[in-house]
Amino acid sequence: MGKNLFYAALLIFIPAGVIGDITESGNAGGFTVVIDAGHGGKDSGTKSSSSLEKNIALEVALRLSNAMKASGIRVVLTRSTDVFIPLYERIEKANDQKANLFISLHCNSLPYNKQGRGTIRGVETFVSGYGRLDEQDIAIRENASILLEKDYKKNYNGYDPKDPESIILLSLMKNTYRAKSIQIASLIQAEYKKAGRIDRGVQEKSLAVLARASMPAVLTEIGYLSSPAEESYMRSDNGQNEIVSCILNAVLTFKKASGK
Repeated sequence: MGKNLFYAALLIFIPAGVIGDITESGNAGGFTVVIDAGHGGKDSGTKSSSSLEKNIALEVALRLSNAMKASGIRVVLTRSTDVFIPLYERIEKANDQKANLFISLHCNSLPYNKQGRGTIRGVETFVSGYGRLDEQDIAIRENASILLEKDYKKNYNGYDPKDPESIILLSLMKNTYRAKSIQIASLIQAEYKKAGRIDRGVQEKSLAVLARASMPAVLTEIGYLSSPAEESYMRSDNGQNEIVSCILNAVLTFKKASGK
């Protein structure tokens, strides 16, 4: 079997895991949203001189969980504390829970050598799809968390998060929920825009945390840690509450449109 067919076949059979930090709230059996606070534990994600992505993502996830619970939505958190959860376990838990939505929260950043690094701002939301080879910076950065997992080569059957060929192969996995994923991503971006955020659009990327979702699934970048203005916004109560309001409004619209 050639390398391409080997990867494509085996990636379908990533083993399920048990998440040790899972928490649930809301109505049992109701509309279920899995909220994934990106990174955690030994995986800090992107960082600034005073902030870590993993901390901001968790703070927003906890606020979002409370807001959704108050709106009658059943919530499952992939983590409620500062722990490291392998990417494949996050999405497998969502599949096991038969969730209606999976939302992964992250902070964006530009490399230190990028011109105008501190001035770039905005929000963007990703769905699993066909990212171009020359547009893989975010996919490589987010998938790099795999390298921190024990036995990652076994868990992902030879997948290399640093290899553009592997990223393209991952994007070829069938995503039955692509249209619905784009729908919720577009609703989230529309809410951000209404709140005055800079809309960087909905994009498709080959992201491991979304690839095997058995439900609509998105990864939303809530702002740039490389921008001092957006870092301050994301750390503030007002900023976090506004982000939560945007995502909640989008989910409620999606839920209503889905007849749930």
